[in-house]
Amino acid sequence: MAVAVVKTGDDRQGHRHQIGVSATTYKVVTSDTGGDLFVIEQQNQRRGGPPLHVHHGEDELFYVLDGEYLVQVGDQRFSLAKGDCVLGPRGIPHAWAFSGNTTGRLLLSYAPAGEMEAFFNAWEQLGFSPGGYSKEKDAALLEFYGMKRLGPPIQL
Repeated sequence: MAVAVVKTGDDRQGHRHQIGVSATTYKVVTSDTGGDLFVIEQQNQRRGGPPLHVHHGEDELFYVLDGEYLVQVGDQRFSLAKGDCVLGPRGIPHAWAFSGNTTGRLLLSYAPAGEMEAFFNAWEQLGFSPGGYSKEKDAALLEFYGMKRLGPPIQL
């Protein structure tokens, strides 16, 4: 198991990732934990977030570092601010949206790591591909990596 310190603003792999509307840094990569954990930080400057979806193999923890977020887990919606967190258990539909007016930072942890690192790498590449994102491309990518798109993003 690798041990590494990842400083504020730094990425474990040495470069930032542009994932959808979020500037993303990988903090703990899959190989660091033998597949037990994957942790990323997403910085958001635009309101909104991903569509309602479900993970079949990973729990997802949402921890707010800065800003305000709305997180849906199952049928419940939670307004979260700095220091708040909520767990999205595997098999339970969830979504999140940056709802603040400045900049938000959200720490996302996936346990086990599953294919989440590969998913985010592929999603980043999709954004740079001809035609960019679409609901159909997003849904196909989610399915390939063990998730399912269930509905639209949270409307703010």
